[in-house]
Amino acid sequence: MEIFKTIVQVVNGLSALGLIVLVLLQHGKGADMGAAFGSGASGSLFGASGSANFLSRSTAVMALVFFTSCLGLAMLSRTGQAGLGVMSSHEGAAPVAPAQVPAVPAGKPVGVPE
Repeated sequence: MEIFKTIVQVVNGLSALGLIVLVLLQHGKGADMGAAFGSGASGSLFGASGSANFLSRSTAVMALVFFTSCLGLAMLSRTGQAGLGVMSSHEGAAPVAPAQVPAVPAGKPVGVPE
């Protein structure tokens, strides 16, 4: 199980780096205006609009891999104990004794002025 968790962590890290690189490679919205006036973007490797389609689809696939690996890591890191919440005690924690409330004398109510 630990080897599978290690593999998912490596995939998560590589997909995060790939996602960062793909986002940084993409053109901004203002880059199309420069291409319209002949800035030389039409002579790129993928053509004028081919790079935008290729990079955006690659980014979507890389984001899917990243989010899937994040979900996998979350599922693998669960301890398997159902019902753990904020008020539950954790393993290894010292048990807390319930608070002792003093008994009220039967003859006189508390907080009532005489």
